[in-house]
Amino acid sequence: MEQHVPVLRDQVLEQLVTRPDGVYLDCTFGRGGHSRAILARLVEGGRLYALDRDPQAVAVGRELAAEDERFVIGHAAFSDFGRYLDAQGVDCLDGLLLDLGVSSPQLDDADRGFSFVREGPLDMRMDPASGLSAAQWLNDAEEGEIARVLRRLGEEKAAGRIARAIGQRRREKAINTTGELAALIEAEVPRRPGAKHPATRSFQAIRMHINRELDELDAALAQAPDRLCTGGRLCVISFHSLEDRRVKRFMRDHARVDPALSRLPIVPASAQPLFSLPTRAIRPTSTEIADNARSRSASLRVAERL
Repeated sequence: MEQHVPVLRDQVLEQLVTRPDGVYLDCTFGRGGHSRAILARLVEGGRLYALDRDPQAVAVGRELAAEDERFVIGHAAFSDFGRYLDAQGVDCLDGLLLDLGVSSPQLDDADRGFSFVREGPLDMRMDPASGLSAAQWLNDAEEGEIARVLRRLGEEKAAGRIARAIGQRRREKAINTTGELAALIEAEVPRRPGAKHPATRSFQAIRMHINRELDELDAALAQAPDRLCTGGRLCVISFHSLEDRRVKRFMRDHARVDPALSRLPIVPASAQPLFSLPTRAIRPTSTEIADNARSRSASLRVAERL
């Protein structure tokens, strides 16, 4: 089984597991690094639920469920966690974890098409049985749409040039592999010494678009306040500035009185803050980054339900 090193594991445990007999949900099981660490902190009466939309991750989770009766996993996108909890009969949670982005096993599996480093089919779907693959979208979408996605989700300055090159290439031959797309981008945006591979931002943007990652995040955050018990904690690990800004803004806005009503003599209950923020954003230590380079852009934000 592929190994996935859970980012900010110790910090997540410290912030998330406030009650060892509590009920928790890991919305992004991956290969179970965080889930196993959480279970190690729970006593016999504790309970951990998990979700993932990657069938390979769910298969690993079912093996863990067979070993530990305190653990249950479901196959679903994390935006559906409310329906999942309803089906499990769970009213509220003591902790909710979202570890965003893509896992190391997904990146390292060439057949999944997430990485330009390994030649493989251009897929990029978290759930290979659902939705369009990256190849299908790239070969059918208008050049303007491709440019907008690369610019918005990848913050790619050469988005227009890359989109035109994609349009020209697919008129001659469909783009079907990661290597073909990476080579096309590198031809348009030559690699500078010491800089990231020129396809980095584009691959990230296409993956986020194919999997609707920002929409998924918004939907999950919107459900969090009503699903946490008093004192329950929301922990979100993000790796991308667009995600981190969304999480930061959501937590900040729900941790203060509605500004439009803050000057009233009596602030109505509906305008009172829902969260407190027990800590600033937590970043990986230099030691963790040295041990796991993929953790370098990680940011953990925490909110506690009032």
